[in-house]
Amino acid sequence: MPQKVDMPAAGANGAGSTEQAGVKSARRAIDLIETFAANDVWLSLSDLHARTGFPRSSLHGLLRTLLEAGWLEADANTARYRLGVRALICGTAYLDRDAIVPYATEALELIREKTGFTAHFARRNGTEVVYLETRESMRSTHLVSRVGRTLPTHATALGKALLAELTHDEIDALLPHTLSPLTPRTITTLEALHAECAATRERGFASEIEEGTLGVRCVAAVIPYRIPGTDAMSCSMPIDQVTDAEAQHVGELLAQTTAELGQRLRRAGIR
Repeated sequence: MPQKVDMPAAGANGAGSTEQAGVKSARRAIDLIETFAANDVWLSLSDLHARTGFPRSSLHGLLRTLLEAGWLEADANTARYRLGVRALICGTAYLDRDAIVPYATEALELIREKTGFTAHFARRNGTEVVYLETRESMRSTHLVSRVGRTLPTHATALGKALLAELTHDEIDALLPHTLSPLTPRTITTLEALHAECAATRERGFASEIEEGTLGVRCVAAVIPYRIPGTDAMSCSMPIDQVTDAEAQHVGELLAQTTAELGQRLRRAGIR
């Protein structure tokens, strides 16, 4: 009669253990890259240990691997690290493969030409908006938005425009009851956010004044080619250069431009 052979359980010196270790290492590598992305300074091993809690022995191996792969670069004089060129290459590849970007770029240039202000194209990613394209105003001296920059949805016109695409319950499930401010004028409660979303749906575009950046007001409108909308465009305007009536006009122009863009995208079969 054949003898029963006990197989090693997952996580006990077998394939399961190797797989779990590999998944854990991959997760840590991703977390480490995102830690660098969230900080605009060179970081040492001690800095990374404090921010991530990863063991120093694991950090040594992860840093070496990411450095060799080009995801990080090192300053030999200070033993500090920052993101490398591979991060830019992969980020650019995301935009290069997104069919909407050429259409959005054309619309951004039209908006900037008609308004004279900085125009942005962004996408909602959970509770944040990610800037995918920007056309700076020629007269701008302090409005700087980088591709890949993220900001909280509740503190931006872009974010409010996109949150207004969701139901009341979906917004409640997505965001905490108390919202963190970026400026003294940022709304900080869900009740106030719901009121903003209702006003956005009523007027056809979102608006905020100094909630994301002091001295700047923004208007934004969703590009209606997906349900619910995932992408939006905005205009940033120095508050001392526009009246309420002028900001209203820019918002209406954005709403018209994004509606036309949505039609073009649907006709092109882009979803």
